[in-house]
Amino acid sequence: MRVLSAISHHPSPLPASASASASASAATATVGGGGASPCSRSTPSPLLSFPPSCCSAAASSCPRFFLPFVSDFPSSNHGRSNGPAIKGRGLMALRSAFPTSPALISSVSDLFEFICAGPLMKRLGLTAESVAESIDKWLETGVHLCQLFRLNELSLSPPEKIRIYHFYVPVFLWCEDQLMRHRSMFSEGDDIPPLVIGISAPQGSGKTTLVFALDYLFRRSGRNSATLSIDDFYLTAEGQAELRSQNPGNALLEVLKEFRGNAGSHDLQFSIDTLTSLSKLTKKGMKMKLPRYDKSAYGGRGDRADPSTWPEVEGPVEVVLFEGWMLGFKPLPNEAVKAVDPQLELVNENLKAYYNAWDKFIEAWIIIKIRDPNCVYQWRLQAEVAMREDGKPGMSDEEVLDFVSRYLPAYKAYLPTLYSEGPKGLDPDRLVVIDIDEERNPLSED
Repeated sequence: MRVLSAISHHPSPLPASASASASASAATATVGGGGASPCSRSTPSPLLSFPPSCCSAAASSCPRFFLPFVSDFPSSNHGRSNGPAIKGRGLMALRSAFPTSPALISSVSDLFEFICAGPLMKRLGLTAESVAESIDKWLETGVHLCQLFRLNELSLSPPEKIRIYHFYVPVFLWCEDQLMRHRSMFSEGDDIPPLVIGISAPQGSGKTTLVFALDYLFRRSGRNSATLSIDDFYLTAEGQAELRSQNPGNALLEVLKEFRGNAGSHDLQFSIDTLTSLSKLTKKGMKMKLPRYDKSAYGGRGDRADPSTWPEVEGPVEVVLFEGWMLGFKPLPNEAVKAVDPQLELVNENLKAYYNAWDKFIEAWIIIKIRDPNCVYQWRLQAEVAMREDGKPGMSDEEVLDFVSRYLPAYKAYLPTLYSEGPKGLDPDRLVVIDIDEERNPLSED
């Protein structure tokens, strides 16, 4: 209850005395009594500033705030529109399973208006009517995210509110729709392989945090999920040294400190083996370890992490979140890539093998679209400056420029085609392209 009473940033329409009474009532309506959530904090900070590694344990201990949902307008699609509103009903009234004092209804209405003003509404097939049908799901998901990132749900800052209700919540509900669609293609009793959702986004654009949030939300909703990054399939340190010796002078394939990444620096057979094994993890009791890459090994040159440290996942796995900066890149005519950078010719040739290793396993796609690849430099610089200010090793401004420069040719060559055509083998109904601004917030299509 206290969550709903604080969702709105607008003043309460009630008289002061009634408003104070409602606030006091709401503050004591949590499960187990009053008091603030242990996951709340007194001073909001930008959503992405909270380190994910510090969140999981605290978030998992937070109490649940929600009662069973008994909306008058049940929806199985969490807000995606299947057509016009029910004939003769117009805009459906907002009906929540929570207590319905005037103050609470007002705050739900305020949040409803904020959600409907979101830039992804049209792109995700959402309408005001369909959001109204599933308002409880939106509220529940939003509070789960506040718990995860240890935000104070009583006083979200505008950037936090935007990131949660205009970005993470609608994208998660779209992913849930994709999962339901995937599972509906199988018959009862079938072994259902996990849905693989590919998240393609440039470095620094927030894809890792998005995947972290989606993975958490799937698990909170009872869906067993797994996460992978293309980083996890880098060549071993020995393989990197061999690649370096075979391509002297090609800066795009150098695998010195932090310079791995372009097509040709990954173990593609290892990718195939891992994704194939995950697709067979359909029964309870089946287990496998997910590979991880240690970028700090060998003084920053990196190496595959020791398998004893890899996280274990148990079947049945329902969804795999697979993220990477070059997922979905397609080889282009040589003349096109040579016009961008002659050294891309070999990278372009290497890229021909990547569809069978990565993209063919992906059924649904989230593509984060940036307006200018040069913003990758600013994002990386921000990260390194923050690391240095925290007393951690970080690249100098000159090293950041050199690092990003090794990726920019690929961005300039392949992103336009990715944005205009999508990945190879794409089902257009299973793709969402999300434009973001320099603050990593979604933009409308207009």
